[in-house]
Amino acid sequence: MSNIAGKAYAMNVVTPSNPRLTWINRLIFMVARGVPKVLSGLLGLSLIHFARWVLIRPDQWPDLGQGKETLRNDYMLFCSNFNGTWDQYIDAFSDGIPNGLNLFWYTATKYPQSIPVTSFKTYITHNQVYTDYYYNATPGAAQRDVKAALRVRRAIDVLAKAHATQSPEDFARTYRAELVKVQDCLGDPGFGPVASLDTEHADMNRLRAVQNMATLFDFERS
Repeated sequence: MSNIAGKAYAMNVVTPSNPRLTWINRLIFMVARGVPKVLSGLLGLSLIHFARWVLIRPDQWPDLGQGKETLRNDYMLFCSNFNGTWDQYIDAFSDGIPNGLNLFWYTATKYPQSIPVTSFKTYITHNQVYTDYYYNATPGAAQRDVKAALRVRRAIDVLAKAHATQSPEDFARTYRAELVKVQDCLGDPGFGPVASLDTEHADMNRLRAVQNMATLFDFERS
């Protein structure tokens, strides 16, 4: 699947917003940057590598040879990388910061609110843009794996300095002390297990439902 690289999943969602209202979203983003504790529920989700919301005006879309775009809406681009399955991520988001999600998508067209989660998942599926190319520098490592490796690296640096100055007996004590600190960080990184067939079927059924709705809408318009 193009959205997956090792243990990580890349999500890109583009949602239209009324340009007369998006100043509200820009104000909300400014507050979120100035008062990070309002995102404490998001920052506590250890499966997330990063999440970013960006508002794009009609005149800010690049011309890559397709010609000048004529757009009536502003668009919000949401980008995120995370570990785990799509369902786990949306569930964690909806459960962790439901009010925050409602604020960030406050001006989004036909946004259904983050709770109940079923309608929220349908909305995200309908507006998700699948990733054609996804590079991950550490595909075999989740966010926790990377943090654990950094803790081991710091312990090794301590031991390197201690080895140059301590006696064998003192170094043995330092070694044991550092080992105790990182004993839960010595796992074996590697590709995670394949998601269950139920998860794969849920993804396929969700996408098929959105495609069927789009086909029906086009048929009714014609």
